[in-house]
Amino acid sequence: MKKIITIFLIFTAINYTNAQEEQKVRMTVGEGIIVAGYVNDGGYINFTGPSIKIIHKPYLVCIGVLPSLRFKEDKVAVGAPKNSTITPSLGFGLTFAYKHLAFQVPAYYNGKTAKADGLWHLGLGLGYKF
Repeated sequence: MKKIITIFLIFTAINYTNAQEEQKVRMTVGEGIIVAGYVNDGGYINFTGPSIKIIHKPYLVCIGVLPSLRFKEDKVAVGAPKNSTITPSLGFGLTFAYKHLAFQVPAYYNGKTAKADGLWHLGLGLGYKF
């Protein structure tokens, strides 16, 4: 019985070592879309996030969330505090792609301030599908 257990352990160790050698590290670029566009007197750059997709090659239509960086300069009086020019934001929208060209209609929410109500703003953007 000891011989059987010893032989089993040896074969297990050999197979484990071979399995470790066969594994290769691979890095791939998944399907994604990067878009730059205009919304609410400023710009944005985003990558499409989780979404519901309809794919009929070479076309793609998806609706989902859009993690973004928004670029907008505050117009305030000299010396008054203002927001950062670049702010992270989460949008929601529709993206159309044909081959590698993407067109996007995002919606971003700007919260209520002392001077304005909170509103949704629609934008337009063009991008590249990987």
